[in-house]
Amino acid sequence: MDRNRTTARSWARSAALALTVGIAVTVCAPTASATPAAPAAPAPAAPAPAAEPSTAAEAATLVARSGQQLEALAEQVNEARELAGQQLAAAEVAAGQAATAQAAVDAFAPQLRAIAQHGYAGNHRSRLEVLLTSSSADDLVQQLGMLDVLAAETDDMITQVAAARRTALDAQAAADAAAAAAQGTVATLEGQQRDLQAQQDGYEADFARLTAAQRERVTTVLAGPTLAAPTAAAVTASAAAAPTEAAGVAVQTALAQVGDPYVVGAVGPNGFDCSGLTMFAYAAAGVSLPHSSRSQSQMGTPVSRADLQPGDLVFFYSPVSHVGMYIGNGQMVHSSVTGRPVAVTSVDKSGYVGARRVTA
Repeated sequence: MDRNRTTARSWARSAALALTVGIAVTVCAPTASATPAAPAAPAPAAPAPAAEPSTAAEAATLVARSGQQLEALAEQVNEARELAGQQLAAAEVAAGQAATAQAAVDAFAPQLRAIAQHGYAGNHRSRLEVLLTSSSADDLVQQLGMLDVLAAETDDMITQVAAARRTALDAQAAADAAAAAAQGTVATLEGQQRDLQAQQDGYEADFARLTAAQRERVTTVLAGPTLAAPTAAAVTASAAAAPTEAAGVAVQTALAQVGDPYVVGAVGPNGFDCSGLTMFAYAAAGVSLPHSSRSQSQMGTPVSRADLQPGDLVFFYSPVSHVGMYIGNGQMVHSSVTGRPVAVTSVDKSGYVGARRVTA
């Protein structure tokens, strides 16, 4: 039991360390992720090699399509990392509960040793001794009463030990199951990270072969046309128009990151992916968001396109794999794709699927 408990706790610590090793690559990510409690979705299969493009426009279109696939996988890796972190924490809690339950069993050790030494039936054998050795009727009644009390206490202790033992076994089983679930998610995450790195390398190579005009076309398809960054007065006005103080702080924080590079898996302060930017901005306002665009799309309350207010999160693609933050006047700020830093663009870019308000 002790060895199993130690193994589960040691594995959880080792896996937690492994999770801190990120992937230092750069891209933007529409995500396809599941709810934090659900198993991470399998990584999308790598697309089959396409025929060589016959025109510059076709080349740009193919690279843009590859960029969207890359974005989806990058956000999916974020979600797997979130899930693995939750499962590792659950495994640690379960291991602690198992240790506590086992300690309750161990506390009975002295009494159990005493019973083993004297024999559980010893009290019943001494009844005959009492009958034969009592000096009077009163003495007999008194000694038999004492034996009954001792026997009842022994029975009660054995019942408590049995219950504690069952609790310890159940807690250990839960700890083992939590560790196994976390281990499986970490293994999935490691595979997704390898896939992401391979696709990132391919995308960057294809992107580098494009002309400057083609590159601009690709980033515009993926991120939308870049608009001028708002002035300080406009930022203040946008924050003031937010429905809550927290949303206003998030808007100001997000806009302060305009110009920072897109970096896969990054949550700041000097680089961001799409869900990392919104997570960072709302963290500044004391609001916790998961590092996953699809998980963020399930938080708060839905908002129609006509009712968007500054601070609302806007989502793209089906399944959701990209998120930005609405700032008013039909505009959003987002971190979108390799080669394009955090920028302000129109919220009406291709792929819009809905919005959520995460503060009330």
